[in-house]
Amino acid sequence: MDKDALAELFATASLGAPENAVGFVMWRVVHRYVREIDQALAPLDLTHLQFQTLALAAWLNRTGGPVTQSGLATSGDIHPMQVSQILKTLERKGFVARARSDDDIRAKRVEVTDPGAAALRAALPLVIEVQHRIFGDEGLPGGNLLNTLLRLDNA
Repeated sequence: MDKDALAELFATASLGAPENAVGFVMWRVVHRYVREIDQALAPLDLTHLQFQTLALAAWLNRTGGPVTQSGLATSGDIHPMQVSQILKTLERKGFVARARSDDDIRAKRVEVTDPGAAALRAALPLVIEVQHRIFGDEGLPGGNLLNTLLRLDNA
């Protein structure tokens, strides 16, 4: 396809430019966010995805009820196989412990260990700082950006 045909394609069948497409802009912002979180957490030997999984496991564990891999996958809207791989890594690092569920032998319980809680305690302020640097007050609880994202997430 020649350049004139491509120009005509974008003039007639698109929003005019990538920056006019919310999906493109969101994709770039998400990748920047993940990249900056990964950089901030590197000294703690955590990635963004490991942090998110560890934080979600701790959040679900805070009530004392059983937390399973499948429950983490559902709560985080993450593919179960990906959760399993992340938990294996976190387990190797000593941040979580996994054991067979007493209620269902097919399921594994996930518990955050003391070193995992310490890593989370160190990671949370770093993540919050990156979030605030990128999203400003709009990303704080009650901020317009967070409220819009929550609305979209629940749609």
